[in-house]
Amino acid sequence: MSDIDFLHISVADQMLYGFSEGRLSVRLPVSTARNGVGEQNGSGCTPRGRHQVRARIGEGLPVGAVLRGRRWTGEVWDRELHERFPGRDWILTRILWLSGCEPGYNRMGAVDTFRRYVYLHGTPDSEPMGVPLSHGCIRLRNADLLDLFPRVPAGCAVLIGEAACPDWSSATLN
Repeated sequence: MSDIDFLHISVADQMLYGFSEGRLSVRLPVSTARNGVGEQNGSGCTPRGRHQVRARIGEGLPVGAVLRGRRWTGEVWDRELHERFPGRDWILTRILWLSGCEPGYNRMGAVDTFRRYVYLHGTPDSEPMGVPLSHGCIRLRNADLLDLFPRVPAGCAVLIGEAACPDWSSATLN
């Protein structure tokens, strides 16, 4: 399996498209922000534009590992834990931490994606995909993130856009 060199996240499609050497190699459902798109600190929105994966966190942790402050709490998500902490924004399994690449738009000041702690991360399997429900991050199924994580290097280019992606039905998946 080759490394992914470009991720495109379509807010309209609620899909992540991963490309290796210009060819579509992965397509996964996601959940972006309930509050829509926006770059402002504290908005709870998913930031748009060009980004890169700045840090990869969680290598080797168990599926469902609960992460807070980018550190494993020692907990592994299950129904009982979920019921003890209703309303908690669960960050599970792995983190791909994003950094904006466009100064004044999604980098530096009150619009800095990295300082807003915007990630691609796992979420409980009970959470729906394809529906914008996150607090600004991009949520994925834990199993999907486990497959994606080893293929996405630090520095990988990421584009988050509002438009629907072109029809990929005829594209080749590696």
